[in-house]
Amino acid sequence: MNGSSDKTRPLLRFEGVVKRFGDVPAVDRVSLDIHEGEFFALLGPSGCGKTTLLRMLAGFEQLTEGHILLDGQDIGDVPPHRRPVNMMFQSYALFPHLTVAGNVAFGLKQEALPKSEIESRVSAMLALVRLEGYGGRKPQQLSGGQRQRVALARALVKRPRVLLLDEPLSALDRKLREETRFELVELQQRLGLTFIIVTHDQHEAMIMADRIGVMNRGQLVQVGPPSEVYEQPNSRWVAGFIGDINLIEGRVAATGPQGTEIKSETAGRLHAAQPADVSLGTSVWLAVRPEKVSIAAHAPEGSQTNVFAGKVADIGYLGNSSLYKVKLDNGLVMTAVVANRTRLLERPIGRYDRVWLSFPSDAGVVLTR
Repeated sequence: MNGSSDKTRPLLRFEGVVKRFGDVPAVDRVSLDIHEGEFFALLGPSGCGKTTLLRMLAGFEQLTEGHILLDGQDIGDVPPHRRPVNMMFQSYALFPHLTVAGNVAFGLKQEALPKSEIESRVSAMLALVRLEGYGGRKPQQLSGGQRQRVALARALVKRPRVLLLDEPLSALDRKLREETRFELVELQQRLGLTFIIVTHDQHEAMIMADRIGVMNRGQLVQVGPPSEVYEQPNSRWVAGFIGDINLIEGRVAATGPQGTEIKSETAGRLHAAQPADVSLGTSVWLAVRPEKVSIAAHAPEGSQTNVFAGKVADIGYLGNSSLYKVKLDNGLVMTAVVANRTRLLERPIGRYDRVWLSFPSDAGVVLTR
């Protein structure tokens, strides 16, 4: 990922953007800066407002309140075809009666460019998306992945400042999706353009984006690099939406530079390396990713902080890893994920075995909401 653009002035700025359909706010006071050359992902569940935000940027929806600035200019009243922005739709929306070359050239012909320039730009774009020799085919003669690349070429051929991608990989099978994610990142880096992708797929956003904006109920609830959003979620909702999580409720017993002590009715003594800016006795949640939890057939030696005994309730085999659901002695269910370094037959821990879970103090994040 590049993310190497000038950070002093954003290419795009959303200022208090609101979109209401009737009395219902689909987008609720979103403010956000996106920089030139950035691959930015809007991530959230269906109906959270991410596609509506993208459509307002493209000019397909009018703002109810707020401003969208591109290079410092308010584009709220600029019609879609006059904006240096292009959108690649989820359905690809290819014209079935036109050839691949005809689809890619469509927007250029609308601008009445010279024929020689159109042919040159279409040829260069088909080469860029690895579709040389396919210009004479119709969309129905292509695979899903090839149609996706035609739509991408059509969106890029007009040389937009910003490319908007609305769930661009959702129609592809899993393996092709995984391959195409990296192809999109490579293409974006080569072109140096700003890409904004809308997706509900957390893995897609984590792999491709320089930064992620997580949306829920029309609001932007956290923005940051993928590692920050994953490792330092700012709420239980974000922690639960981005990957799997263990959430342990308790009350703050002590907090300071040495970290936070938490007393939990369900898990006993807990310690987090992170200080908590809350009063003693405040209810908090310690969030711990399953891959940071160790599982063992014997109690670990030394400190008993962040150590829990229980019984394996279920095991999920995921190929490269195994997921263990463990019911602790006090009834709380925790999850541990372990890399499969040995064959299944050699696995020392089975269902209903008594085990001990543990995690280091710096593995947990204290959440106050």
